[in-house]
Amino acid sequence: MPPSMATENSTNTSRAEELKLLANEAFKAHKYSQAIDLYTQAIEVDNNNAVYWANRAFAHTKLEEYGSAIQDATKAIEIDPRYSKGYYRRGAAYLAMGKFKEALKDFQQVKKICPNDPDATKKLKECEKAVMKLKFEEAISVPESGRRSVADSVDYHTIDVEPQYAGARIEGDVVTLDFVKKMMDDFKNQKCLHKRYAYQIVLQIREMLRALPSLVDINVPNGKHFTVCGDVHGQFYDLINIFELNGLPSEDNPYLFNGDFVDRGSFSVEVILTLFAFKCMSPSAIYLSRGNHESKSMNKIYGFEGEVKSKLSDTFVELFAEVFCYLPLAHVINGKVFVVHGGLFSVDGVKLSDIKAIDRFCEPPEEGLMCELLWSDPQPQLGRGPSKRGVGLSFGADVTKRFLQDNNLDLVVRSHEVKDEGYEIEHDGKLITVFSAPNYCDQMGNKGAFIRFEAPDLKPNIVTFSAVPHPDVKPMAYANNFLRLFS
Repeated sequence: MPPSMATENSTNTSRAEELKLLANEAFKAHKYSQAIDLYTQAIEVDNNNAVYWANRAFAHTKLEEYGSAIQDATKAIEIDPRYSKGYYRRGAAYLAMGKFKEALKDFQQVKKICPNDPDATKKLKECEKAVMKLKFEEAISVPESGRRSVADSVDYHTIDVEPQYAGARIEGDVVTLDFVKKMMDDFKNQKCLHKRYAYQIVLQIREMLRALPSLVDINVPNGKHFTVCGDVHGQFYDLINIFELNGLPSEDNPYLFNGDFVDRGSFSVEVILTLFAFKCMSPSAIYLSRGNHESKSMNKIYGFEGEVKSKLSDTFVELFAEVFCYLPLAHVINGKVFVVHGGLFSVDGVKLSDIKAIDRFCEPPEEGLMCELLWSDPQPQLGRGPSKRGVGLSFGADVTKRFLQDNNLDLVVRSHEVKDEGYEIEHDGKLITVFSAPNYCDQMGNKGAFIRFEAPDLKPNIVTFSAVPHPDVKPMAYANNFLRLFS
């Protein structure tokens, strides 16, 4: 190699290393997007270093971009098949997606490469346990068609309330505002709601949601307003703060919560019972949309299942899973604003009538319209691309524009992605992301936001807010064991 090339190579190497160190700093400061940009620059200078690819994979994992994490980790493994961190990062991303069998293969590789690493051994054991448990559950599961609803086996009237119970009570069959306020107050003081009343709320909401179409039309009369909130993710104290800033849900102050009520935050039971209770109190005071986290596989991994078992019971796990399948998939406000948790579709020409026709009473499938509604994200480029998450797709401004034209709509509002300011306006102003969990997972430092629409013009008025303190229970406190090992 001529001397000039050797010098250039060593200059490149040291430049790439500098970028990696800057990226590591950004990562430590929880600035994951910035870290990804810097690792990308390092890779552009030297794309043959497995460490840069594996580090970028880890940063993608932090942003829940598991599809991109798997791609990067795979590249690290191609560059250096003996690099244990490549398998480790890919395994962790597979785990986060609930792909336990693929994860297991990667952790077995880690163990092979580092036979004496106690950490690798521990993680492999956890993963093996999870896969065994899954196989067992699959083996004993009853096919959908032959399944009885768990609701049929519960009669809350027969559940006694102990005389010493001092919490909120529902008198008779009607959920009142006084009850909801008292319950929220109890929750604020970390007290539980009696199982009898929890059953009453969840069974009542089950009947209510079951009767709704998959796409719900919302009518806001002239001179009235309507508020849309994004992901809350079990952050109960921030939910209370939204109500303090913008008023409690009522006929005159209606809300739509756009999915991902639960998981990650460790007050998910309090959030879901509060939202459900308001809906029981007054169906037109609050509308609820399904998010990708209103599903069994996500709840198993990200904390809701563990929290429900801890605060209520195993029966409630099944009951919530069933009720989540009854949540509508999208809403349209005054025929003009389309609100959905994730985003748009892999094909053009989807009509609102197609969304109404979706048979939603199931766990979300891996592909198709229902999956895309819950999982897709916008992208800055035109056209469509693969999803960073490994599920759904990314769609550009042209896709948004065509969908709006085809359905005579003005705006898409969606959630599903944490944003520094709590919201982001994209696609020539035709698409707004709103996210209502500030300082997400106690570490992202983002603001939360909600959108107020006034009829008739429905111009979006965005309000942002900061996180409020909460009791010292960490996010993911109830999450699956092995996921905590990886965070």
